[in-house]
Amino acid sequence: MIIGFAGGLAVGGGFVAFLTVLGIIPRLIQLTKTEKLLKVYAACVILGTLFGTYLTFTNLTWNQPIILLLLWGIFHGIFNGMLAAALTEVLNVFPIISKRIGMEKYILWLLMAFVFGKIAGSLFQWLYFVT
Repeated sequence: MIIGFAGGLAVGGGFVAFLTVLGIIPRLIQLTKTEKLLKVYAACVILGTLFGTYLTFTNLTWNQPIILLLLWGIFHGIFNGMLAAALTEVLNVFPIISKRIGMEKYILWLLMAFVFGKIAGSLFQWLYFVT
């Protein structure tokens, strides 16, 4: 129970840090000029996270009409598109940091470590926990 709780805190903290570093919500507010709806944005993120967590941990089947599925898919597409756009802006962070700490000739090794670490972690999770 403690390990599960700690893992949840780590993943949740990582997700919040990810959204914070990418600045998706502040950028969305800036582009749409909707600063007055800041509390609505915060409530939507919190309620969406809680609802997604609830759906993840229950065996709830939910038969939706096709129009609701279309709306759900549109919202997922908007979020993923904004996430991809934010990632393209943030990718310049690695070359800048490597230049500042004097490791520009090792940037390829750093990126390959990220890639192979992700592959190894995914394979371990799939082979050990799924099969």
